[in-house]
Amino acid sequence: MGNREATATPAPARVMRADARRNYERLLAEARTAFAAHGAEASLEDVARRAGVGIGTLYRHFPNRDALLSAVFEDAVADLLARSRELLADPNPCAALVTWLREMITQASEYRGLARALMSVGHDADSALARCSDPIREAGGALLARAQEAGTVREDVAIGDLLQLTHAIALAAEETSSDPDLADRLLTLTLRGLKPTQGQRT
Repeated sequence: MGNREATATPAPARVMRADARRNYERLLAEARTAFAAHGAEASLEDVARRAGVGIGTLYRHFPNRDALLSAVFEDAVADLLARSRELLADPNPCAALVTWLREMITQASEYRGLARALMSVGHDADSALARCSDPIREAGGALLARAQEAGTVREDVAIGDLLQLTHAIALAAEETSSDPDLADRLLTLTLRGLKPTQGQRT
């Protein structure tokens, strides 16, 4: 019996894992295409069909739309996190924060409806998108803290509020596509309100 156990091989399990991985990658690739073409509300049934699997297989990998959005957005999150680490060395902390927020808006605008979904995470910590939101909050918080320590941003500004404003700007720009400069103007207005006023540390 011991010998049989020693020689047993879990080959079928390995095959299933490989198949599952291929399904996952096909679903993710089709989701990226669908979200880019039709926005974050693209049909999940169509994503599954184009990936060559049933909708049940999609839901086994991604229990809901937020889980799929989170997986699609992961590459952008990795870029934002890497960029935040680079900007921590910027000699101008306020400019570094502005640069990162601008890039955040660009990433959030890549898929129509993503900015709205990211905004909702602020009210739903159990959302699968929180897996993306939490590291972004931490990275942005470090950049904000540097700008506050340098006296260029008000000390009462919270990173959660700032990210919500950033997502709102991305959403406004998304819904006013005829004005490509809107996001930059709104961000500039927002940042003016972050400056310390007379009597605060400067």
